[in-house]
Amino acid sequence: MIAFIKGDIAAITEDNVIIDTGSIGYNVRISTGTANLLPGVGQEIKLYTYTHIREDIFQLYGFLTRDDMEIFKKLITVNGIGPKGGLAVLSVMSADDLRFAIMAGDARAIAKAPGIGIRTAERIILDLRDKVSVEDTLLSREMDAYGHSGQTGTDNQAKNEAVEALVALGYGASDALKAVKKAAATEDMDTEALLKAALKNMF
Repeated sequence: MIAFIKGDIAAITEDNVIIDTGSIGYNVRISTGTANLLPGVGQEIKLYTYTHIREDIFQLYGFLTRDDMEIFKKLITVNGIGPKGGLAVLSVMSADDLRFAIMAGDARAIAKAPGIGIRTAERIILDLRDKVSVEDTLLSREMDAYGHSGQTGTDNQAKNEAVEALVALGYGASDALKAVKKAAATEDMDTEALLKAALKNMF
């Protein structure tokens, strides 16, 4: 319904921001993690938004990247995880960290979120394990309004091949992903260069 909102910050709390677009002030719910990354009052901000509508509710939820919003939308498909629970999870871990935890089956990491117990965390892992992938985790978190990541297919292929090589060497998928993600800071690295750099991050 509303893809994003761009305007000046009128007020911020740990779970809410008011964005002044000139003639309208939008009340947007946000995670604690997002609140900590926002600039100060009076500064311009752009938030991608998810609109939650029920009979008695019309609420906007805001995210700094489309990646954060997409993982939030996956989270709220899990039985027992509403928008409040989705924000709670993203308040203690990034979208990438959540994917790592899901792929590694790390329920304890997810259960650190307020109101999320071990059983609920295990349900998140069970329901979303097939909905997150290596490619999702390796994509840049900075996406534009059309979902473009700014990376080429060759970039992603090299990263995927490096992760697969590390897994073949006996490393866990989560550790391999983190190592390649860290090594990928240098542009124009082929698979071999990425693999060598990632191996250094494994020690």
